[in-house]
Amino acid sequence: MKLGIVGLPNVGKSTLFNSLTKAGAESANYPFCTIDPNVGIVAVPDERLKLLGEMYRSKKVTPAVIEFVDIAGLVKGASKGEGLGNQFLANIREVDAIVHVVRCFEDTNVVHVDGSVDPARDIETINLELIFSDIEILERRIAKVAKQARMDKTLAKELELLEALKTHLEAGNLAKTFVVPEDEDSVLWFASYNLLTAKPVIYAANVAEEDLADDGGSNSHVAAVRKLAAEEHSEVFVICAQIEQEIAELLDEEKAMFLEELGLKESGLEKLIKASYHLLGLISYLTAGEDETRAWTIRKGTKAPQAAGKIHSDFERGFIRAEVVNYQDLLECGSLSAAKEKGIVGLEGKEYVVKDGDVMLFRFNV
Repeated sequence: MKLGIVGLPNVGKSTLFNSLTKAGAESANYPFCTIDPNVGIVAVPDERLKLLGEMYRSKKVTPAVIEFVDIAGLVKGASKGEGLGNQFLANIREVDAIVHVVRCFEDTNVVHVDGSVDPARDIETINLELIFSDIEILERRIAKVAKQARMDKTLAKELELLEALKTHLEAGNLAKTFVVPEDEDSVLWFASYNLLTAKPVIYAANVAEEDLADDGGSNSHVAAVRKLAAEEHSEVFVICAQIEQEIAELLDEEKAMFLEELGLKESGLEKLIKASYHLLGLISYLTAGEDETRAWTIRKGTKAPQAAGKIHSDFERGFIRAEVVNYQDLLECGSLSAAKEKGIVGLEGKEYVVKDGDVMLFRFNV
């Protein structure tokens, strides 16, 4: 999974990236200090892996990972190249979802690029730049298709879709709110345009430390973000980027104590991962053994052969069946053989839909 972190300059974007990835992206109180997209790989915290690894005495425990891309601060005119914006917009096209950091804190020491804190305006600024960039993509495709559309019925149909989509965007709407015709061609065309405003969005409402305890409930800026997110079916999580940076510097045993002192149950990273998995419809299944215990990320609804294909294409191609047991049941039994004796290990075929927390062993023949 690849997430792009975007936002206006000085909203806490690179501070958040630093804390999530410990990659040390430069953070400074001026725009465009992050010129190149910074990339960091983050392990997905999963207590299940640790427990299974201990049970099997695994030589290696491998978590699922998320790749974060820190995109430099966007400003008005980014789609036209303002503030080096165009090259940053190109980087966002490669991600699965966008994490949009929105400033919800007041601090006279941290300059706001527009002079005041206004989340609704800030979100609109970013969205408009993404819309303008998408319109440019569509215009290029229209110019290419229009020449041949008179002689080709399929291209004429695509041109109709392109023009309807362009009109939708020009009215200030996001591509994700466009109703795509249900025929296969239209669905494939729409996906192939890879529009920025069609991507799922998670809003990170960046607040001051004192607003963390009630999850931003008394912060009017957070309320504005939640209202906008609800309208476009996006996820929201409340975070204090500065606190996250402090957490990132602590040892694991110190983190739990620090979070407890702040009245928090989980870190911002954990909140973000939950929001990402929920928004993208992702789950994890597990494989466990003496050599390695590992988590594999798949989409909800994935069937056993396709889940096996995440490990190796041979597993999918030669799939015979899968041995499946819930991780909690396995831990309670103490071993796979004990779970088999109890009759709680299922033998599943090609139509089995994998569930979150399934521990799986695949049988295949190539």
